[in-house]
Amino acid sequence: MVVRLQARSSDGSRARPWTFYALASLLTAFLIFLYGPMLVIYLLSFQGPNGGVTFPMVGTSLVWFEDILKRGQMANIPVSFGRSITLAMLVSLLTVAISVAAGLGFRRRFPGSGGLFYLAVASLVMPSLLVGFGIALGFQVLGWQAGLFTSALAAQLTWTLPFGLFAMFAVINRFDRSYEEAASDLGASAWQRLAYVLVPILLPGIIGIFIGALTLSYDEYARTTLTAGSRNTLPLEIYALISSSTSPTLFAIGTLTTAVSFITIGVSLGVVRHIQRRRLRA
Repeated sequence: MVVRLQARSSDGSRARPWTFYALASLLTAFLIFLYGPMLVIYLLSFQGPNGGVTFPMVGTSLVWFEDILKRGQMANIPVSFGRSITLAMLVSLLTVAISVAAGLGFRRRFPGSGGLFYLAVASLVMPSLLVGFGIALGFQVLGWQAGLFTSALAAQLTWTLPFGLFAMFAVINRFDRSYEEAASDLGASAWQRLAYVLVPILLPGIIGIFIGALTLSYDEYARTTLTAGSRNTLPLEIYALISSSTSPTLFAIGTLTTAVSFITIGVSLGVVRHIQRRRLRA
């Protein structure tokens, strides 16, 4: 019989091994590396009127946030923001619809299912610029006009759909089909099973796919730059401003964008939590 002795601290609790502190330090360094630049942008967006894009800060103000809505160099920012949101919403809806349909279709094996799956996710390993260039060239050969809701929409779907498929397959694999069988025994039709059984149970996962596609589409640059046509999205507009001049207004745009993202994620998590609470009460 082997008795393992474990070191204990002075208060009687088990002492942590040195690997815990090493991994904790590594995690802390990673978080600083990940969020440090974002924190710098947030702070510099509150520069005073005479401040620049570097430290030290020269006072504090909201003048750079006000500058976003003023006429002049930043006049296209609100317009391009509206374009990005509209395009991202459309991409998200299409991603959800196609991912849910594919997830339900792939529940049963069929000839060529493996090849079709790999073909659907192959765009993830292709360079983004080449994907955008290929779509733009295809539109040009066919004589079609490139635009936000044609070629850019197609380009962004090659980016959001694979992630939506992966997430939906994971959700479908955890789905207990006995609920469907029970609904069928009670006389429910295929559409009734979909509307009253499948979608409500899969709703948290569907919301996650929608938010994931929304964020991926909203800040997509590489696949959009060659396919957007004459109208810029917000990332394209920001890149054009960076290449011409730099001011704390760009940092203010980043701060507002992050705030919108966190609000969207928070609302989504609140909806999912509400759904889970209702299920627990039921």
